[in-house]
Amino acid sequence: MNAPFPSPNPPASGPSSGKPPLRLLIAAPRGFCAGVDRAIEIVERALELYGAPVYVRHEIVHNKFVVDNLKAKGAVFVESVDQVPDGVPVIFSAHGVPKAVPAKATARGLEWLDATCPLVSKVHRQAERQIADGRHILFIGHAGHPEVIGTFGQVPEGNMTLIETVEDVAAIDVPADRELAYLSQTTLSVDDTAAIIDAILARFPAVVAPKQEDICYATSNRQGAVKQIAPDCDLVLVIGSPKSSNSLRLVEVAERAGSRGQMIQRATDIDPQWLADIATLGLTAGASAPEELVNEVIARIKELREVESEERVTAEEKITFKLPRQLAR
Repeated sequence: MNAPFPSPNPPASGPSSGKPPLRLLIAAPRGFCAGVDRAIEIVERALELYGAPVYVRHEIVHNKFVVDNLKAKGAVFVESVDQVPDGVPVIFSAHGVPKAVPAKATARGLEWLDATCPLVSKVHRQAERQIADGRHILFIGHAGHPEVIGTFGQVPEGNMTLIETVEDVAAIDVPADRELAYLSQTTLSVDDTAAIIDAILARFPAVVAPKQEDICYATSNRQGAVKQIAPDCDLVLVIGSPKSSNSLRLVEVAERAGSRGQMIQRATDIDPQWLADIATLGLTAGASAPEELVNEVIARIKELREVESEERVTAEEKITFKLPRQLAR
């Protein structure tokens, strides 16, 4: 849950500074979700327990600032278990991994910790159950995303079909008598996914839906917060990584709500020209971006403009997740 945004400090420069005024609308919820908090804590506690280096397969979360901080503490990021030396622990990222990955680590005698977000793990278990019940899965997601790769890797090959667009639904080729279920990536556009689900239901009325929506609470909440501020904004800045699905979706949501959207990773990415002739600026952060970066961006904006800020809260988040048993205190 984001801490309440503090009341803005009086500007260091007075009205005589000549800086034009700017209204800043700050979305809440924003930034870290419970799954990201948990994943980062797993790496930090593993470093305390085992000492450096601790290896992490894939970026623990998609944020360069977070990854660089963990590297400085002794984490080593690799893309394959084959790159992990013998005798050191390995952590699997929050996005989840195919079953073959922990199996390979176990076969090598490596100790491993699973930082997969529990909400992603829930989708994995649903996939296993649907296959066990004899259904073919229509999986809504983005090709090549680590979460999609990890989910496909939970079941035998050939039992899932990837659906990226409404148009893909019309091209699905399965036997008429084949029982179907659908699942989705947790970080998708709420609106796009709803449209795809409607198309699936229209073509396959008997398809089995997940017991609960797969798009996670944090993704839905952050998109809802942007929808609330974007109509009042000339531009919405989204702090996040180009690799981050949920951050990319926030840019799209801002644009569909009538604003311009712009992804940035740090305050240094801000082009002062973006703020020219802007009366109201929106600000949010993807689920992998820490509040430290939000504060950094606000400070930079205040250097450029005379800022009056307002935080708009659309939901409260109080969810937490347990750590793996190896790290429980």
